[in-house]
Amino acid sequence: MSTNVIDKDRGTAVLPERIRRFPFPFRSDSYRYSTNVEPALKAVETEAGEWGSRLLDIDEHYLQELKERDGVLNRDPTRMQVLPHMRPAVWDAIATLLPAMAEEHPEAMSFHREGNVCRWGNTLQNLAIQFTIGDDDSLPMSPLRFLGSQIQDDIALLDHREDALWLDAGLVTFAADWSFGFDVGMKFLEVHGPVPRVHEEHIITRAHQFLLRLQPGEKYRRTNWTMTVDRRLDTSTETYPEWAQDRATVAEDPALPDRLHLRVEVQHLIRLPHSGAVLFLVRTHLLSLSDIAEVPAWRERLGRVLAELPEDMAEYKGISRYREAASAWLLAL
Repeated sequence: MSTNVIDKDRGTAVLPERIRRFPFPFRSDSYRYSTNVEPALKAVETEAGEWGSRLLDIDEHYLQELKERDGVLNRDPTRMQVLPHMRPAVWDAIATLLPAMAEEHPEAMSFHREGNVCRWGNTLQNLAIQFTIGDDDSLPMSPLRFLGSQIQDDIALLDHREDALWLDAGLVTFAADWSFGFDVGMKFLEVHGPVPRVHEEHIITRAHQFLLRLQPGEKYRRTNWTMTVDRRLDTSTETYPEWAQDRATVAEDPALPDRLHLRVEVQHLIRLPHSGAVLFLVRTHLLSLSDIAEVPAWRERLGRVLAELPEDMAEYKGISRYREAASAWLLAL
């Protein structure tokens, strides 16, 4: 483990950026499902640093993660689907997110628009293109795939009709134990059907009503978490045979602190201004237990959360077979 430990009182060391910017999600020593929605773009201070001041975060893994996404889509095109009526929503998302990205990262991105003609520059990819809003052929690939080639977030688009939200388009390559290809075309309430406790406590119903009331241009966010063995972003149902066995063996592995990662999703919720669709961005962050242990407050809190988590929630998150070993390691330090 690194000896690069934070000590705010003495200020003797600086943590790596991956730790300082990590969206540690726990505010108490126990966790239960909640809507936990708050306005976006507000910085959140943590014991290690801060996160949340930007809509579209770029980090050291930017190019590698986009390369990984491209590989996933080439192997399994079902990870991206757009029902025909959602094409305007995809263009609405492009016209909303690229200007925001350029504003937040002017050192690397640029966006200029005259009428429907846009110029986009991304120096991290040595990319400079011109395209026309609404003209699919003006882009080097399909519009949604192009957007997914520029941002690290997974993308879901919810259509608002019949007083309900429907998952009718998306590009999801980094799912946490679910299948976008299976869920596409479902209602929002149906997608969340398997989650324990949320229906009895009316959490999903309240979240659905909140999303229905979102006004054009409004931006909110929430966090969600689970754990992942190794730095694996694609833990979708489709790839289950590739990673499921690791859950059963990692508890006995001496390398557990380096292999086991806290997986946090920062989810942004945006009502698109022209199509009226709800844009759901999911940015996945991974941090190993070894890195978490560099921040004593995080180490103790995560250890207690894992120890206290009800078994049905641990089982749903897929962490029941190793959470005791993880908690014991964290709390023994």
